Amino acid sequence: MSDKTISTNSDVVLIGAGIMSATLGLILKELQPDLKIEIYERLDIAAAESSDAWNNAGTGHSAFCELNYTPENEDKSISAKKAISIAESFEISRQFWAYLVQENKVSSPENFIKSIPHMSFVWGDKNVEYLQKRFEALKPNPLFKDMVFSTDFSQLKEWMPLVMEGRKNSEKVAATSMALGTDVNFGELTRNIFGYLTKLEGVTIHFHHEVKKLKQLEDKVWRIKITDLATGQKQKVFSKFVFIGAGGGSLPLLEKADVPEGKGYGGFPVSGQWLKCINPEVIAKHQAKVYGKASVGAPPMSVPHIDSRMINGEKALLFGPFAGFSTRFLKNGSYSDLPLSIKTDNIIPMIAAGIKNIPLTRYLIEQVRQSPKDRIDALKEYVPTAKSKDWVLERAGQRVQVIKKDEKEGGILEFGTEVITTDDGSLSVLLGASPGASTAVSIMIDLIGRCFKEQFQTPEWQEKLKTMIPSFGQKLNDNPELLLEIRKETASVLKLKNE
Repeated sequence: MSDKTISTNSDVVLIGAGIMSATLGLILKELQPDLKIEIYERLDIAAAESSDAWNNAGTGHSAFCELNYTPENEDKSISAKKAISIAESFEISRQFWAYLVQENKVSSPENFIKSIPHMSFVWGDKNVEYLQKRFEALKPNPLFKDMVFSTDFSQLKEWMPLVMEGRKNSEKVAATSMALGTDVNFGELTRNIFGYLTKLEGVTIHFHHEVKKLKQLEDKVWRIKITDLATGQKQKVFSKFVFIGAGGGSLPLLEKADVPEGKGYGGFPVSGQWLKCINPEVIAKHQAKVYGKASVGAPPMSVPHIDSRMINGEKALLFGPFAGFSTRFLKNGSYSDLPLSIKTDNIIPMIAAGIKNIPLTRYLIEQVRQSPKDRIDALKEYVPTAKSKDWVLERAGQRVQVIKKDEKEGGILEFGTEVITTDDGSLSVLLGASPGASTAVSIMIDLIGRCFKEQFQTPEWQEKLKTMIPSFGQKLNDNPELLLEIRKETASVLKLKNE
């Protein structure tokens, strides 16, 4: 190891090698090919944390089946606003991925995206009534035009035989189905994008490198101190723009950046576990993503679902996720992550959010105390014929829910993604979790619009954005003909069903 610190300059530094950095890096390189981009990742491979298939709780979030995106209002009506927004964002992601395949920037779309029906399933009078109202609220919107609702037992048995097996015909059940749903392996997609990106001139990815400090200098350039974990070699990188997309590790780095926009933010870590099926016969019986209603107090990432996935080329069947509590911010993090994140500027928001979210705390305690039998009993609500010998417990990823300052409440707990950008646009930080990965493209385009304001408005950048995303600047839900055309085109390129 050399005692000498290496110094380099860069236009863009991306911290974290997940789907967010991969998406941002590639869009920026498409918009301005001469950019010099450096990517730093603490682990030895890309997409090993939140973007990994085993860690990502909701692959292919498009709001077709996730009931937490359609909350019930006080007057008992259903709010479709968030579901429409997420479905719009997912269509933007599909267009970008199709562009990458068409231009041979990523290959073999079948390795990262596949068609699979998205279903919502409920039982009991009250839940059936809710699902019907949800269906009636979503169906008139072009994005959800193909949704089908049924309370017919035989129809549901046809849609999801494993879920209906062992149930009584007299049971009050209902489901919706969207055949246009997809399963996305974001780990595979991320590694595919980085594989292309790092072959380009001016792009370098550094694994096993940890960012230790960030400081903005008087000339607005960021000085980033980094350590090579393999050799101990220290280096300084000077960059005009920094993006922190390190999953649960983003909050500590935001605190190190010490910017006014980051004051008052805290994090609440929630861990996860899956029940993974190991019986090939059972796995073969199910071909859908079936989401139910979350327990009272449960975080959105813990909405129970029985989920068919393709992981490492093989069909998998998962149930969960079961939530838990750990003070780590990353699956490969440290137990001191949470205590070290508590600062004078965020302690009041964190305490206030904690007091207001006692049901969540109670729920997490119950989840942590669950026995193997408790988990199988939860599974049996979705798969009545489930046998414990067919399922094993698998550790999932960590999610850090955002806590932020609020004038009225003191502090509030956010369950979505939060992008924090400095006034000068030189630093942007992504916090939070769901529906993150599925909406990465629209999140990153919005971020570019804020951080590269002048270039973003130029005819060249606008034209390139329209080339990558044909619907750019338009709302597909307001333009049914364009939606049909784009869905048909992206389905053809990505080898997906279109009906």
